[in-house]
Amino acid sequence: MAFSKSQIPFTAQHYLVCGTEECEKNCQFYCNDCHQQMCEQCRDVHQKSPDTKKHEVAPYQQRKRQLPEVKCHIHVNRYVDMLCEQCQVPVCSKCATKDHGGHTFIDLETVYAEKCAICLNEINKIEEYFLPTSQDLLESTKNDSTEIKKIMESLRTSIRTAAESLKSMVDAVTSDNIKQVNEQEKSLLQLLNAQEKKYNDYISYINEHVKKFHGYLFSKNLQILMSEITKNLKIDPIPVTTKPVPPVFTAGQYSKEDVTKLLGRITVPDTKPEVREIKPIETHVSTQLKSTEKHNKQDREKSDMKQTLSLSSLTKVREFTVPGVNCVWHISLGKSGTLWVSDNDGNLVQIDLQGNQLQKIQTSSNSGGYHTVTQDGVLIFTDKHKNVIKMITQDNTMTEFIKTGDWVPISLHSSHINGDILVGMVKDGKAKVTRYNKTGEEIQNIQRDNKGQGLYSYPHYITENINGDVYTSDFNKHAVVAVNKSGQHRFSYACQRSGFWPNGICTDLLGHIIVCDGWSDTVNVVDQDGQFLSLLLTGQQGIMYPRSLCVDDENNLHVGQFNTTVKVYKYLQ
Repeated sequence: MAFSKSQIPFTAQHYLVCGTEECEKNCQFYCNDCHQQMCEQCRDVHQKSPDTKKHEVAPYQQRKRQLPEVKCHIHVNRYVDMLCEQCQVPVCSKCATKDHGGHTFIDLETVYAEKCAICLNEINKIEEYFLPTSQDLLESTKNDSTEIKKIMESLRTSIRTAAESLKSMVDAVTSDNIKQVNEQEKSLLQLLNAQEKKYNDYISYINEHVKKFHGYLFSKNLQILMSEITKNLKIDPIPVTTKPVPPVFTAGQYSKEDVTKLLGRITVPDTKPEVREIKPIETHVSTQLKSTEKHNKQDREKSDMKQTLSLSSLTKVREFTVPGVNCVWHISLGKSGTLWVSDNDGNLVQIDLQGNQLQKIQTSSNSGGYHTVTQDGVLIFTDKHKNVIKMITQDNTMTEFIKTGDWVPISLHSSHINGDILVGMVKDGKAKVTRYNKTGEEIQNIQRDNKGQGLYSYPHYITENINGDVYTSDFNKHAVVAVNKSGQHRFSYACQRSGFWPNGICTDLLGHIIVCDGWSDTVNVVDQDGQFLSLLLTGQQGIMYPRSLCVDDENNLHVGQFNTTVKVYKYLQ
């Protein structure tokens, strides 16, 4: 499986060709003794050969680095191959005898490998701890920036609301004051209008008297003059009125501080800023695995009455050889007590539970869990050359079921829960899991975690648990990758030992995850939260190169080996 150049992580294995002559498969392993690159198939042949079976073969990215050929700067015809412990300089054999007499030397290749291992370890720390932790902190600052903007906008809204509230109160008081002025004006004008009328009436009264007196002056009737003057000489007094007293406006006395008290003020709390948490590197492990340990223990205590895993009850039921294949690379449970078994040459054989061949099909696929049987008993398998999933119905009719476009399908599983088809696929260094319904309609794509990182690299086996979780054995990631039915990453199980090459994988009725480890040639049992439970099978039980697994309807575990043997065990009680 090759990465695209832009997707090769710091410690990722680059695209390399197997070093075996005439073999052009992808290099995945490295023989530290031969200093030779090799693919998985050539690795297996290499480890079986009497001449090389004791060689140390490691994953390519964990290989022992070969010492580069560097000529001695003094003796130019020789290469440096030792390290002087006293001088701490690389030397050749001639330097050792001539210029470093009495000094001690160590193998430079060993020192070089140790230094390379330290570099790889530091790279791994950067990739697994420093970089993701820094990215988490960066994301935290971005989230804080967004939150601060929200808080500040909320403050601005509160300030405007307080101002609008005060303005409404000011408008109300102003309106009341103006209303009082209007009422006072109306009252005072009514008073003044009455006084004006009173004086107008009095002036008319006076004018009448003036006219009358002028008439007396020109009268020739003396008798009338004497009597009228005596009678009308008295004039009414001028009416007395009062001046109006207008209201007075007393302006309010206030300052900016008084307004601030009314409107409120912005203050910065006297609080010490919280330091962002940086997880210690020594505790940077899968917190999901730790956090579920107590929960798992409680669940196990509650399920005392259920079937539980018991290694003491492991019993070999039977063993048989599968005809028509050169190894047992994958096993699918069929209907009516049958199994479908494939090897790494495209041979796909249907057998009964005793190993008797019922039919054989030649396919183009050569490794991994590329076939499965649907709820309806229909066999489906991948065609990697045409990027299609084919089906063979119970009347032996072969048709194309699903086309995967430019994605290469490499693993299949038919859900026992709802009949959905789960497909592991790869393309140009990318990988994903796609879910199809029973009719072949695409309904879900699972490719990245919630941080945008790719979940998969080469998901060559796939299965589903009773809780709907989807598990893939990812050979290149050296891990079992678990997502829930919504596609959210739950955990990645990578074993606690030095290496882990996950191959065949299945689950049982209790939700246990059972997976073959090609590194230690064991069968691991893990709970549905990614917690290691036990090594179910090891070489001590006579198992050799386990590659494939399935649990039948009677809860028997079928284990396919790199040879043509299937061993069947009873492991639940």
